[in-house]
Amino acid sequence: MSAWPLVALLALYPLWWALGLGVLIFPILAVPMVVQLVRKHRRGEAVKLPPGFPFWLLFLGAVIVGVAVLGADPDGVVQAGAAERVSGVAFRLVEYVSLTVLLIYAGNLPTGALSQTRLVKLLAWLFVVTVAGGLLGTFAGHFSFTSPVELLLPPGVRGKGFIKSLVHPYAAQIMDLVGDPQPRPAAPWGYTNTWGNNFCLLVVWFAVAVRTAAPRRVKTAALALLVVAAVPVVHSLNRGLWIGLGVTLAYVAVRQAQAGRSGMLLAGAGAAAALAGVLAVTPLGDVVTKRLENGKSNGVRMYLTERALDGFRQSPLVGFGSTRNTLGGRQSITVGESAACERCGNFTVGGNGQLWQLLFAHGAVGAVGYLGFFGYGLWRFRRDRTPIGIAGQAAIVGTFVAMFWYNSLVTPLAFTFLAYALLWRATLPKTNSDRGDA
Repeated sequence: MSAWPLVALLALYPLWWALGLGVLIFPILAVPMVVQLVRKHRRGEAVKLPPGFPFWLLFLGAVIVGVAVLGADPDGVVQAGAAERVSGVAFRLVEYVSLTVLLIYAGNLPTGALSQTRLVKLLAWLFVVTVAGGLLGTFAGHFSFTSPVELLLPPGVRGKGFIKSLVHPYAAQIMDLVGDPQPRPAAPWGYTNTWGNNFCLLVVWFAVAVRTAAPRRVKTAALALLVVAAVPVVHSLNRGLWIGLGVTLAYVAVRQAQAGRSGMLLAGAGAAAALAGVLAVTPLGDVVTKRLENGKSNGVRMYLTERALDGFRQSPLVGFGSTRNTLGGRQSITVGESAACERCGNFTVGGNGQLWQLLFAHGAVGAVGYLGFFGYGLWRFRRDRTPIGIAGQAAIVGTFVAMFWYNSLVTPLAFTFLAYALLWRATLPKTNSDRGDA
């Protein structure tokens, strides 16, 4: 098997974003991945499946079964028919299947074709891309352009909000969270929350890659990049990102200490102290303070969480097959925002976190399948105390933390799957090319 589809996916992601392909590249490159897996099977070679895969099949089954209930509506949502919702469900199903292919393909790639070290470096590269995109969004928040793919679409299609979010590259989302509209970094991941989620998932691989980089100048440059990264992290106003980074650092420090590398605890304490100092003596501290004092999204998130749980109680097994839009909002039944009610509107039930989407859209069956898969993996690989092992576990832990406020599709789930694949591959027989990766 050749690694080119995965290498092209990760190494060239900035290009895919600029072309307007973005998350659409996953189903496109899943095709050559499937072709290679089929050829492997036809040669009489076994196609291995990841540990705990029946859980994931249970989740996919719940997604498919959910199509049958797309026409059902819980109380308090905008009424619509199944035909009006099927396109969104089809998109999510295609992406879920494509990412499943990615997971199986990455796990079956021979280490001679793509070593653990090289895959880690590709993920570390995407962390660098994330920081660069964050800086672009912070200092040139209104930057955007019409992509080639966007130009190919009919005007009536590319003008639709959902389509535009897929094919129109932009640097930041402009949002009013602290009293006036501010750019919040999004490039190249489409949304600020996705940017923050991916930052947490990728920073661990950057740390592993730097740890194995021998030249001092590389480590010095990496440290400088982490310092610079604090700027978009703070200006993202993303409290979920701040919490996620804290949990990730704590988890890695504890696991490193269990592995006999207690220096990480001291390094973590030093980093926390240094960050506190930076926030105290620079304008970044004022930004954090303003965000913590302005919790405009808290009420909306709580409202959507309550609606998701209400929907789960009405259809506990398979949910409603997809998200729904609320009829008005928490302050008014008026549909759409107005000067008198700026927080009214068609909020998306299931759009405020993967956990709530699982419960509302896919019920207990889908939630058990999804969470069971990653939970089983975390338990299965718990004894791996290598840097790659700890980083992979931290990524899964971060996914569990983020599910309360972030949705995982598309790129966050892709990176969680690749973390899973790295953990899984470490349990398989190694070739000579991979002996030094752990």
